[in-house]
Amino acid sequence: MAITSANQLELLQTAEAVAREKMIDPDLVIEAMEESLARAAKSRYGAELDINVKIDRKTGGATFTRIRTVVEDDMVLNPSAEITINQASELKENPVVGDEIRDEIPPVEMGRIAAQAAKQVILQKIREAERDVQYEEFKDRAGTIMNGVVKREEYGNIIVDIGRGEAVLRRNEKIGRESYRPNDRIRVYIKEVRREARGPQVFLSRTDNQFMAELFKMEVPEIYEGIIDIKAVARDPGSRAKIAVISYDSSIDPVGACVGMRGSRVQAVVNELQGEKIDIIPWNEDQPTFLVNALQPAEVTKVVLDEEAERIEVVVPNEQLSLAIGRRGQNVRLASQLTSLDIDIMTEEQESTRRQAEFEEKTKLFIETLDLDEFFAQLLVSEGFTSLEEVAYVDPTELMVIDGVDEDTAKELQARAKDFLNARDIKALETARANGVEESLVTFEGLTPQMVEALSMDDVKTLEDFATCADWELAGGWTTINGERVKDTGVLEKFEMSLAEAQNLVMTARIQLGWVDPSDLVSDEVKASDELPEE
Repeated sequence: MAITSANQLELLQTAEAVAREKMIDPDLVIEAMEESLARAAKSRYGAELDINVKIDRKTGGATFTRIRTVVEDDMVLNPSAEITINQASELKENPVVGDEIRDEIPPVEMGRIAAQAAKQVILQKIREAERDVQYEEFKDRAGTIMNGVVKREEYGNIIVDIGRGEAVLRRNEKIGRESYRPNDRIRVYIKEVRREARGPQVFLSRTDNQFMAELFKMEVPEIYEGIIDIKAVARDPGSRAKIAVISYDSSIDPVGACVGMRGSRVQAVVNELQGEKIDIIPWNEDQPTFLVNALQPAEVTKVVLDEEAERIEVVVPNEQLSLAIGRRGQNVRLASQLTSLDIDIMTEEQESTRRQAEFEEKTKLFIETLDLDEFFAQLLVSEGFTSLEEVAYVDPTELMVIDGVDEDTAKELQARAKDFLNARDIKALETARANGVEESLVTFEGLTPQMVEALSMDDVKTLEDFATCADWELAGGWTTINGERVKDTGVLEKFEMSLAEAQNLVMTARIQLGWVDPSDLVSDEVKASDELPEE
């Protein structure tokens, strides 16, 4: 088969028709034809030749060109692809080394095998072009909702026709026990679009939190317009969900707008999600307040927030405990996801028991260390004193507000507390030194004798050892493993040392040892402040 003037126009028409059918650029089809003709020419004239084929976009005429590189007369290694300066001078005026010499060669006569190979090249190029077009179309649609038609089911996964190709709804991305039959229409969330060797892969979801957010955006005009914002979503797909919303217009109630007239808006979302119950919660910047809202419909009587540990304690009435926890822990789990906090729920009775135990523990401490009777020790605890350090170093007038405590009694209490603390410090230093702690660590400012003793028990015995510690190794912290927060216990955590304090102490030790230049720290702080946006 040779491309003659009789079928040149037909060639262009074929390229146009294929491009329209596949919705790709006609130039891509013609480029595939050019490559296939070049391969056929190489099989006819020799694979070592560099042959280029150009199809005229107006006439359809194909031009076959051999390309050779000009080299020195005695440097020809591949006569098929290289040409000497003398030989090139017959084809081009004043050639130099490195020039490309192009001379036209006769079109090839394509046999059946060559024609079949050319067809395969063209089909392959067209498939690649289709994949590129499909990827470009869907990569920007990730994070949006679209409608599709179910084609088939494979190993529990649903293959969905999305117009320009197929997408996959994995079985773990379906709601509950959803089942679909071929030709069912389905609304899905485009979760991810990946370019792979077998073509672009579009992964769908109906369980993703953002699927619900996008559904509300479709049903609630105020969300679409940006007047109301969805701040957080937590779902137990097909069962229950919580969604936190905030309004930037004081005249619009965000919860009411999402619910709609007689619940019409939220009901439309519920119907799409197979009856999933939805709690719409007002967002609040104050985390305890937001958590109280998130635990609805349960009532909360007290909230204690530990910001550093990202944990929160919630106290509820005894009869509200099961409601706050929810069936199989669903309510508290969704509230935890919504607020990004670990939640400990206890009843008022449990909290009272715990507070009583703490009261008794502190009372016992004062009885044993200050040689007080139980009544007097209880008075100290009742007035808010929780440690010997508070008693020893507080202003005496704060002790004198206690009934029966005059100036002399206050001084005696403080003397007893200081004596006990001094004795404890001496004993702690003796233990630390016995463990091999060096004086550089003992005299390091910021560490108490008890801290030095605790460090010695953890084999931190020199200032160099201390300087190599991480802040979380000293103050403790939290690590997320497989989605669960795990507690890291710090050596000095029992002394209520914060991460910032630990970091400051470690950096001070490194400066003293000459490991860190203080001027570098100052320049970094200045650079960081310069990068802050102006208010």
